Amino acid sequence: MQTPSLGVVILAAGDGTRMHSTLPKVLHPACGLPLVEHVLRTAAVVGATERVLVLAPTTLDQLQAHYGDTLRYAVQHERRGTAHALLQAHPLLAGKVDRVLVLYGADPTMRPRSVQQLVALLDQPGVVGATTTFTPPSPTGYGRIIRDPAGHFVQIVEERNATPEQRQIREVNQGVVAYNAAWLWEHLAQLRPNEHTGEFYLTDLVEQAVGEHGPGAIATLHLMDPTEGLGVNDRVQLAEVEVVLRERTLHSLMLGGVTVVDPSHTYVDMDVSVGQDTVLLPGTILRGATTIGANCVIGPHSVIENCTIGIGCVVRNSVLEDAIMEDGSNIGPFSHLRKGAHLGPRVHVGNFGEVNRSVLHDGVKMGHFSYIGDADVGAGTNIGAGTITANYDGKNKNRTVIGAGVFIGSDSIIIAPRTIGAGARTGAGSVVNRDVDPDATVVGVPARQIKRKPPAVPPPEQ
Repeated sequence: MQTPSLGVVILAAGDGTRMHSTLPKVLHPACGLPLVEHVLRTAAVVGATERVLVLAPTTLDQLQAHYGDTLRYAVQHERRGTAHALLQAHPLLAGKVDRVLVLYGADPTMRPRSVQQLVALLDQPGVVGATTTFTPPSPTGYGRIIRDPAGHFVQIVEERNATPEQRQIREVNQGVVAYNAAWLWEHLAQLRPNEHTGEFYLTDLVEQAVGEHGPGAIATLHLMDPTEGLGVNDRVQLAEVEVVLRERTLHSLMLGGVTVVDPSHTYVDMDVSVGQDTVLLPGTILRGATTIGANCVIGPHSVIENCTIGIGCVVRNSVLEDAIMEDGSNIGPFSHLRKGAHLGPRVHVGNFGEVNRSVLHDGVKMGHFSYIGDADVGAGTNIGAGTITANYDGKNKNRTVIGAGVFIGSDSIIIAPRTIGAGARTGAGSVVNRDVDPDATVVGVPARQIKRKPPAVPPPEQ
């Protein structure tokens, strides 16, 4: 039997006025991703073949700029309720899918497996739709779930219309629904506007289905975890959602073998990968597409964004952005890797150092108080305290090339573009404004060569 095709409609046409922001509500980030991206990923997991985003005309340009042609867009020009919003997707989905799943762009906490279970309820005989319910700590503000004596779901009563007895009901409507597509499109067009607001509501479909097919026509999935029912209307709720998603992310990492010393003070985005036996110390912030290998120690109080960190690395009290650390390298405390920094294996960057658009090869040591920018530093080189590659001449950034096994004395300034040959040495306080030959020693301001190691003499032939 062929699996019914599924289309997903994501409702995101709200004004988001309570966010007090020029950014559309659904693009506000939570755990490193826009709110709507969480929802889109859920749609991908459940196998949606069509995805339509319903939005307001005021947010169309920003959403299209973000997602381009990866989505289909429907515009709700007038705010006339959730059913009216869904109806805007009809021209894009009619005749293309067997089932329609309705998600909300600012509700990122529902787990994909719950959505899969919801859609699966449509397989039951006599069921034309399915909806999610949950029991929050306080039901205030939510529509109440009304059941008949046999326990069948028959109605949703909004709080403003509920009797005192109905307001005591704690099971409430979460809002995510799935419907047989043919039934949905036929009955959406038959809905009448609410007598109080003049808007058309999806919740009114329940009474239509029950009246037509009897109790049980709309199945329910009760979410046992109330955090799956959270949505975002303001920045307070955004912070609450952030906490939930972060806790889930850390929980997954810990079950996978990562030690998180203090989860309440550790912040890891959803797309971050961390290897087993790595320790995350308090104050650690891991952002973006960061990948960290096994047996590392990260933190305390380190910020790492879009970086690749190898096995057995240590990052202490430092900030890393778009950088690479290979196996066994370490940095900190209080140092900075900027975009394009690449530390090879077993590199040591100590305190108050900065590396920018530079490669430090195997075993380089840069103990403290140094800036290396636009440079290539050969294996085994020692960079003394206070060393600076003066890479900017007022117009252009220029490169410095330092060979393998070089000793750069403390407070050396290397005025780029410059090449220092393998095995060379600079004296403390040198200002290097000329290239330095391999194995040479230069000192002074400006630096001058004082001696050069004799070339190695090959052993006599036997």
